[in-house]
Amino acid sequence: MTNGISFGAIFSAISAAIDPDLPATIHGDQVTTWRDFDARTSAIAAAAHAAGAVPGDRIAHLMRNSPAYLETTVAGFKARLVHVNVNYRYTGEELFYILDNSAAAVVVFDAEFAPLVASIRHRLETKLYLQVGGETADFAQDFDTVAATGATLPTQDHDPGDMLFIYTGGTTGMPKGVMWEQAAMWGNMRASANPGGDPPDSLADQLDNIRHGRGRNRSLVLPPLMHGTGMIIAISTLARGGTVVTVPGDNFDPEQAVETCQRLGCDYAVIVGDAFGRPLLRALDAGHGSIASVAVMISSGTMWSPETKAGLLRHAPAMMVADALGSSEGLALGMSAQTSANAGAPTKFIADGNTLVLDDAMQPVVPGSGVMGKVARRGMIPLGYWRDPVKSAATFVTVEGVRYSIPGDFAVVEADGSFTLLGRGSQCINTAGEKVFPEEVEETLKTHPAIDDALVFGVADDKWGQAVTAVVEAHGPVDADALRAHCRQHLAGYKTPKKIIIVAKVPRAPNGKADYAAARAMAG
Repeated sequence: MTNGISFGAIFSAISAAIDPDLPATIHGDQVTTWRDFDARTSAIAAAAHAAGAVPGDRIAHLMRNSPAYLETTVAGFKARLVHVNVNYRYTGEELFYILDNSAAAVVVFDAEFAPLVASIRHRLETKLYLQVGGETADFAQDFDTVAATGATLPTQDHDPGDMLFIYTGGTTGMPKGVMWEQAAMWGNMRASANPGGDPPDSLADQLDNIRHGRGRNRSLVLPPLMHGTGMIIAISTLARGGTVVTVPGDNFDPEQAVETCQRLGCDYAVIVGDAFGRPLLRALDAGHGSIASVAVMISSGTMWSPETKAGLLRHAPAMMVADALGSSEGLALGMSAQTSANAGAPTKFIADGNTLVLDDAMQPVVPGSGVMGKVARRGMIPLGYWRDPVKSAATFVTVEGVRYSIPGDFAVVEADGSFTLLGRGSQCINTAGEKVFPEEVEETLKTHPAIDDALVFGVADDKWGQAVTAVVEAHGPVDADALRAHCRQHLAGYKTPKKIIIVAKVPRAPNGKADYAAARAMAG
């Protein structure tokens, strides 16, 4: 048994520690109190068990951001079911793959996805379908009706080893389910449960923190909850007795986001890099809303440029912006924090002693040596990939008796012990024998005043092996030659894109992650 606290134990006991009239979730004008949130999640958990789901079974979420997503998540924790996030952009076969791979016993889906689910359900062994909104399909039960039954769940033997899965986006193959023990996930979060004090060591400690409001936030979660960054911040917020604020709508609306932030006085916000940060900054510069109430804005999952951070800090001088290095396979790899005092400074990550940069011999890189290595994390890391021992062995490596997660990020360690992220090795371009990390070129392109976004990748080339190629999004007049000249001022010549295509919109997923396949198609 793993030591620590499970989310199931926290959420099953939280009603005894929190003011039931405080809001648990706010979605537009829809406010759910902790009293109702607790009752609804217990009823959904009871329905899952009544349908035959048992502890360890998987519960899949095919939903856009809404209170139902979070109610499903917490119901799963209470029922000892394993969270499975599903990308709502998946087609029929992609959806079948993830539901079949996870062997989901319960599937909760928005009404808009009912025809898609209906087209594949005969190939699945799912025990319960719950539909959110719309006219309920004949094979499903209505989510709100089930949540309002008042059914209770018998006491469960929650275990710190109870799991949750985070399925990867499938950018380097089929999506893989990263297996996290809940106690390990909570262990990466627990310092925020008692800011300035000792992290909770027991459930009683955490309930005492909740009772006294320690660590309570009103968190504006802007990425999709089906993406790890949004989901993790939402779970952490709720596990501290806070309030998760989500914004209605199928697409990210920066004006609505900053107006929601101002209206509700959110003190915490989570985004995913420049894909969210730049539109927010434009909305604020145009006079919409305010982020003045935000004490911390955090980003994870993709690079966040210093100039965007500096622009946001102009609108909230007391705010701290935190660039968190992490992935589905490893949390808390490193953190880069900026305030008004050092706005615009280069991004340097600081880590605790459990994050190392390892060279090819799996030894720590010497600070200041300039040697490039892979970022590795030990300690509270996942168990591996669900049903994929080969890829598990490649990512989760044991060296001299110590187990590491090595997601594939490359970095160099500076003389002061901080490290500079170079990029993800799977996207590295080999041009004429030189390695080019797309992220570095993308960030340089985005420093041009006419460029809003950029994606860089390699294209097969007879002369260079791979030719550095860029797809850029511009808001003003600019040509490829000017952009290449801009790159040459800041980068080595071989890193300058051989080909630059200017498009109306750089392709990205709803979670802000780069869609390199679509960008390559744009480049022909």
